Amino acid sequence: MGYTKDMSKSIWPDGTQTAALIERAKEGNPQAVESLLDRHRDALRRMIQLRLDQKIQRRVDVSDVVQEVLIEANRRLKDYLDNPVMAFHLWVRQIAKDRIIDAHRRHRVSAKRSIDREQPLVVSGDNDHSTMELAGALCDPSLTPAAAATQREIAQQIEAAIEVLPTIDREILLMRHYEQMSNQDIAAVLELTEPAASMRYLRALRRLREIIDQAHPSSS
Repeated sequence: MGYTKDMSKSIWPDGTQTAALIERAKEGNPQAVESLLDRHRDALRRMIQLRLDQKIQRRVDVSDVVQEVLIEANRRLKDYLDNPVMAFHLWVRQIAKDRIIDAHRRHRVSAKRSIDREQPLVVSGDNDHSTMELAGALCDPSLTPAAAATQREIAQQIEAAIEVLPTIDREILLMRHYEQMSNQDIAAVLELTEPAASMRYLRALRRLREIIDQAHPSSS
């Protein structure tokens, strides 16, 4: 039993429709601007929920953070349309990352906590499938049906192990398996070549496997 990667399940909206809305927005169509921002709302919510500390989520509603991101994106949209230096979803995603960092800084400083990590991983719904997919990447692809339970056990271990990975490894796994981003997009976000991004991903998988093996020797 294996899990194959399906980039059609990316949480980010289809780029073709986004491009059409961008062209209409450039012409000054306010409805196109509204549609452009609104169609990224759900993806932003999932991306932010994955990364915003659970303790902070008790004080800050994820919906409020999403709204702040969309307001900021709307404010800066003209500059983006004049000079679209990256794909729109990567641009609005970067605004979201900045907001997450700001939220962690504000709330963790007040609680005298470190702000150098974004944790824990929040898994539910479609994200649970993403964890199983990541388990599939770690398991032998020739697993028999009787051994399928191994993937489920590893999936549970992954959710604990991913929290203690180095930040860059954790981030690349979240992008690849939970946001279902392409290697090309990941390379753009990390400012790497595509081969280098692929190597970073493989290294992150190896480190995740090592953490799981150390904590659960029997899963080797």
